[in-house]
Amino acid sequence: MSQIALPLQSARAGDPERIVVGNANADIIESLKRADSWPFKTAILTGEARSGKSLLGRWFAAQGSGECIDGADQLAETELFHRWNRAQESGTSLLLICDGAGWDIALPDLKSRLGAAMHLQMMAPDDDMAAALIHSLAAQRGLALGEGALTYLVPRAERSFAALERLVDAIDRLTLERKAPATLGIWRDALDAVLGSEQPDLF
Repeated sequence: MSQIALPLQSARAGDPERIVVGNANADIIESLKRADSWPFKTAILTGEARSGKSLLGRWFAAQGSGECIDGADQLAETELFHRWNRAQESGTSLLLICDGAGWDIALPDLKSRLGAAMHLQMMAPDDDMAAALIHSLAAQRGLALGEGALTYLVPRAERSFAALERLVDAIDRLTLERKAPATLGIWRDALDAVLGSEQPDLF
């Protein structure tokens, strides 16, 4: 599993933000490197909240590859249509980011143009990427997970970027509340706090 460092500074830690590269986003990253090949030099990136879409957008823009509009589905459609036209006139590659898998566009001219764009969908993380994400999220917090943590946590964790973030948050909170290192009891209680009765019964 690899990571990409953004040439931007994280306000939280003062270190470069990093994108964990795995099954969920590797193909997307390769597509972002080839923006000139996109139909009408436009791509739409969708996926669940907290999945790293905004990080990818900032990385894309920082490479000088084109313009990124994060939360494109929240803009007025007429404004977005004008920005698309300006990008076409200037020959600028345009990456549009929105949450969820679908985007219901009402403006016919915009709908027809974006219908021809490259569509990139963020996938759910597999076991390897889930482990790398848990490790990365813990490192960002300066949290030592303890020996065997990933072996225990990964098979039991929900395959969702947001859920993995909540899990690491729960572990961090419990270690602070109990003034204790992260060991089996804390891992188990963090999973219970995040998943409750949905926690898989593994032996």
